[in-house]
Amino acid sequence: MLSVTVICVGNLKEAYLRDAVKEYEKRLAAYCRFKTLELKDGAPILPHLPERAYRIALCVEGKQLSSEELAALVDSKATEGFSELVFVIGAFDGLPEDVKKACHLRLSFSKMTFPHQLMRVILNEQIYRAFTIIAGSKYHK
Repeated sequence: MLSVTVICVGNLKEAYLRDAVKEYEKRLAAYCRFKTLELKDGAPILPHLPERAYRIALCVEGKQLSSEELAALVDSKATEGFSELVFVIGAFDGLPEDVKKACHLRLSFSKMTFPHQLMRVILNEQIYRAFTIIAGSKYHK
């Protein structure tokens, strides 16, 4: 089973955001080993990036993918021998360049900027959607 980790800077302050993240974590348990690693603001990210994982930095200048393309990426990395995918969300000011360079892919969800706390919910939903697409479930229409 594939492991998926979301590394993020800061914690969720609002209960409704925590509830949404927990809901997708619960749903994802059927498809992968999912975990979230919250780092304190200002803490270095690089030491937490697993060497053998496929690493994806979320940044506005990254490549935009459809939900189907993200699902294909997740599926292909599993078949290419990666046992772990890591998504990295920075703080309000984004990710340091050294973290972006350490990642295999820079991914953008939009040309718009989203609050990093809300981005965690959006990312978890899209990871869940990717797995449901791979599984052929009816969640994705």
